Amino acid sequence: MTSSTTETVAVPATSTKLAAGQKHRVLSGMQPSADSLHLGNYIGALVNWVRMQDEYDAIFFIPDLHAITVPQDPAELAQRTRVTAAQYIAGGVDVDKCTLFVQSQVPEHAQLAWVLNCITGFGEASRMTQFKDKAQKQGTDQASVGLFTYPILQAADILLYQPHGVPVGEDQRQHVELSRDLANRFNSRFGETFQVPEAFIQKESAKIYDLQNPTAKMSKSAESPAGLINLLDDPKTTAKRIKSAVTDTETEIRFDREAKPGISNLLTIYSTISGQPVEKIVADYEGKMYGHLKVDLAELVTNHLAPIRERAHELLADPAELDRLLAHGADKARGIAAATLADVYAKVGFLPYGGAR
Repeated sequence: MTSSTTETVAVPATSTKLAAGQKHRVLSGMQPSADSLHLGNYIGALVNWVRMQDEYDAIFFIPDLHAITVPQDPAELAQRTRVTAAQYIAGGVDVDKCTLFVQSQVPEHAQLAWVLNCITGFGEASRMTQFKDKAQKQGTDQASVGLFTYPILQAADILLYQPHGVPVGEDQRQHVELSRDLANRFNSRFGETFQVPEAFIQKESAKIYDLQNPTAKMSKSAESPAGLINLLDDPKTTAKRIKSAVTDTETEIRFDREAKPGISNLLTIYSTISGQPVEKIVADYEGKMYGHLKVDLAELVTNHLAPIRERAHELLADPAELDRLLAHGADKARGIAAATLADVYAKVGFLPYGGAR
């Protein structure tokens, strides 16, 4: 573990050369599958996105089409989509600097996905890790065809916007590789069409672990909500969960991912939120008890999340304005997506539509 709390995303040397003043384009999104983003989402993605929107032509979206690959409640999905969007913005995503939209409001995603389905091999799709993992949990007979083709829709999400890179963790590299394979395959069969994206693997990333199971990453699918620090939780709940975090039977505050995963996780959170190196925090708490660290960390985290939570609630209190912002983003996204899809349709031999829309 390095004490750095930053995540660097480097443009690969093989990326396409740009015209003067043009920025490399990146694209990323998080599913609306919970009532709140958690600290792992915030540190692992959202903080990075805020940095990227100044450096790149950034496109961020809420993949609600992906959310229906498993059973869901319609009203809950709609609410969670707004809640996710509100947290994006409250966390620092600026709709004037980037393109922010909801996936289902840009029909070109599903349209391109069908074309890509038709050039993807069955065996190729069967080998995708996410389908195998989820199908194993719920049984293959219960898994939907949508879940099976999920990675191909994800490839369409990416290729539709011709991004130079997709910022992902190592566990998502396989999905970017499929996008690259399909882009190259289409280009080979039908002529140059897609930018072949690079996986921008986030280096020196601060991984946040479950407070109750500090050997597992913090996740929306955690066995117990007590292990999560949610952005929208009230401060008392957040403080209680931090103070109840699993540690160990020793008393020394030091960073040791293997021997002391619980304390190491708390130190990582402290370092990431405060901007201080882990080594300095360890030195500051020399001779102190775990309780001292937990109390101080609880105050640090609740103070940091307070303005994000308040801003998110402000946005959610005016859903019409939030929907307007998302519609504006969808219009911007369609300006790019429609051009890509028109090129794809022409190259595969679809007749152009000549009637009134």
